Amino acid sequence: MTLPEISIVVPLYNEEENVRPLCNAVREALKEWPRTWELLLVDDGSRDHTVDAAAEEAAADPRLRLLGLKRNQGQTMAMATGFAKARGRIIVSMDGDLQNDPCDIPMMVSRIDDGFDLVCGWRKQRKDLFLSRRLPSLAANALIAWITGVHIHDNGCSLKAYRAAVIQTVRLYSEMHRFLPALVSMTGARITEVVVRHHPRIHGQSAYGLSRVFRVLGDMIIIKMLTQFSNRPGQWFGLLALPFLVLALVLAGVWAGGIWFSSKPVSIIYPSLSVLSMYMFGSLMTSSILSEMLLAKADKNYLRDLTSVLAVVKELGPHQARNGKL
Repeated sequence: MTLPEISIVVPLYNEEENVRPLCNAVREALKEWPRTWELLLVDDGSRDHTVDAAAEEAAADPRLRLLGLKRNQGQTMAMATGFAKARGRIIVSMDGDLQNDPCDIPMMVSRIDDGFDLVCGWRKQRKDLFLSRRLPSLAANALIAWITGVHIHDNGCSLKAYRAAVIQTVRLYSEMHRFLPALVSMTGARITEVVVRHHPRIHGQSAYGLSRVFRVLGDMIIIKMLTQFSNRPGQWFGLLALPFLVLALVLAGVWAGGIWFSSKPVSIIYPSLSVLSMYMFGSLMTSSILSEMLLAKADKNYLRDLTSVLAVVKELGPHQARNGKL
């Protein structure tokens, strides 16, 4: 069996009305494309009839593969599952809500052929509400660029193309799919971006909004630590601890000097602050040691978590799809 050159990964969650139009749009966009491809539909524990709609499509077209998670794992793990199951040497990710245009896929893949490892889509003419979607996105992208040093206009655009050998080495967890450019940059990958089409959502409701901004802010702190101290996170805590050690020694010196060389009583505030500073130093150094221990287990834990997710993934072949088995 010849493996496809391109794997298109589409996470789905409650997108039953969009599945058939999505599959038709992909087939239509790529019908004249000489490259071989597969479409991986990853159902993330949908509560509607997304699985049924996707099963019908997979039964009718051998290029389609349906991966069904038994419960909702979130978009990041759904994407990680698709990446792990992809067979192509180039992987493309896109949303299942028809806002991304599959007609952009050949253009993005051509940039991978040019030597880039990650091609990010930029929804320059975005068809979303300004206050609830575009404004938070602009703020988040500016913060991400400032914190990580990776200057991408549209980190939140799911339409991206990756060299499989690169993206399959990146650990994805929590909701880190928003920070893929920053994570991929840690591997030394070559990254570029291209302007892509964007369409308004027709069916279903978006799960994103202003509430996600606060979650993004928390994630960015983690990303900052990962991008600067990914191999030795203990250095981060060590840098934070050092000023407290210096302060403790200075205060202790002032206190001791006052006792030995001054006839006046020395304020108790000096030893108190010195002890407090030493406590902060000790706490941060303990965190430093713990972070190094956690990093040592990170790869093992990630593989365990992804293996756990893959263990509850059932791939539906054409014959099974016709009989409605999942």
